Order: sequence, then structure tokens, then C-alpha cells
Amino acid sequence: MAEPTADFAALYHDRFGADAPAALAGGRIEGLAPEAAAALAAILARRSYRRFADRPVSDGLAALLLAAAQSAPAKSDLQQLSIIDVRDPARKKRLAELCDTDWMATAPVLLVFCGDLRRVRRLAALRGHPYAQNTLDSFMNAAVDAALAMQTYVVAAEIAGLGTCFVSQVRKRLPAVAETLAIRDGVFPVAGLAAGWPDERRDVTLRLPPAAVVHRDRYDDDALAAAIEAYDRTRNARRAMPAQYKPDKFGTAPFYGWSENATRRLAEPSDLAGLRAFLAGAGIALD
Repeated sequence: MAEPTADFAALYHDRFGADAPAALAGGRIEGLAPEAAAALAAILARRSYRRFADRPVSDGLAALLLAAAQSAPAKSDLQQLSIIDVRDPARKKRLAELCDTDWMATAPVLLVFCGDLRRVRRLAALRGHPYAQNTLDSFMNAAVDAALAMQTYVVAAEIAGLGTCFVSQVRKRLPAVAETLAIRDGVFPVAGLAAGWPDERRDVTLRLPPAAVVHRDRYDDDALAAAIEAYDRTRNARRAMPAQYKPDKFGTAPFYGWSENATRRLAEPSDLAGLRAFLAGAGIALD
């Protein structure tokens, strides 16, 4: 069998700004076929795109990617998700306005992934059974089902050469989004996803060091401060934050890294804070 040709050490350095662990540095991974190496390399090198070429995604590829999304794992095989494939230009334009995200209107593919508790409720009624699991756990299961389907779609789309970008802003004005998409009680948007053939150059976003994210046997964040300080400096050297967030409120930091930007934003209420009220109105309990 031919050896994988992907340079995982270089890909690791691009993603984390640090040398790869010894197990990746040699360029050979036992038992990994070349086609698997290519797919894994694509995942390590992934990036988000917001500008797409004026080139349609064929009906065959679109159908294949949706089938891939539905092939994702689903909690207890309940399959509590729905995908709204938004093709009508007027609806796309309206969603872009509601999300304050103008490029959504021209994305070749625009999907809204939803948790769906309505389907099982209707099936319970059809089969003559009570529905006794209107709970926070059921909400979480449906949200995770939708998230797994989204990520599976992303992996499949990027293997096919498409670029993608998630849009959490579909939760910004939920009642209006629900009206635009005729979303019924028991269904809630988790996120939007745009896809198409990329028409821009993007670098790889530096991720947190694995030492801050991956824990062996037990959760341990004793070294968090030092790890984040190093990450902030490394990331800033590659791509500095474009501007300081609300310096009139938070002041001007002499060094403005990722952690300062993230925590400033989290110091204010989210503009996507209407989810609980929307869910209650849709008959979804969080007890």
C-alpha cells in the first residue's frame, strides 16, 4: 500500500502555530491509506468562506451533500432535525436582512439546520401514544442532532471542493426568521450554513493549543493562563485583531489579543438572547 503523502506536521503547525507532536512529525502514520490521509488533510486545512463564485452547485452534488448530512449520527435513532434548503431569492434576501449578513443573499447554497421535536410529537399522536419527553434533555438532543448534521455536511462539502460558513445569526430575530421559513411549533433554528465554490483567499485560523482543549483522564486547566498568553501572542503575530472592541467602554489595551476580544464580547448580553422565549412560544420545555 502506498504511504500517505499529506504533510501532517506542516498542517498541524499551520493550525496551531506550534510544532507537531512526534507521532505526526515523521510524515508516516501506520494504517492510514492515502485517500484517508487526503481527507484528513482537508479537515486540518479547512477555513470558512463568505464569498462564492457565480457558479451553481449542481443538483446532483446538492442532493449528495444533503444525503451526507442525514447520514450523521442521531441520538437513539430519533433523527430530531430538519434542514430547510432556501432557494427562493426573496427568502434569501429576507434572511440576509434579518441576520445582518448581506452575503447570505447571494450564496449558491443556503441551508438552515433546525432541531425538530415536532415530528416525534406528531408521530406519537398518530400512533396513539403520549409524548412524555418535552424536556431540556430533548431540546439538547435535537440541537446536537442538527449540529452533527451540519458538521457532516461541512466535511462532505469541503471534500467536494466547496467552501462553507456557519451563520449563527439566524437566531438573532427568531420570530421573523420562523415566519420567513414557515417554521412550526416544536421546530427551532440552530444555525444557517452557506456553501458554494470559493471566490476569495483565506488563511487558516489559528486554534487554541490542544493542551488547553484536550484533557487526559481528568479535566485540568491549571496552566490555562500561560497557554492563552502564548496563544494570544502567536495568533497576533500571524493575524492581529482588526480593531479593539468598544474601546470607549472597555478602554484601549496596549496588547489586544484573542482572549481580550472574546471576553469583551462576552461581557455584554448577546443579541441572540431571545432563544428561551422563542422556544417557550413553540411549546418546547426546558425543565
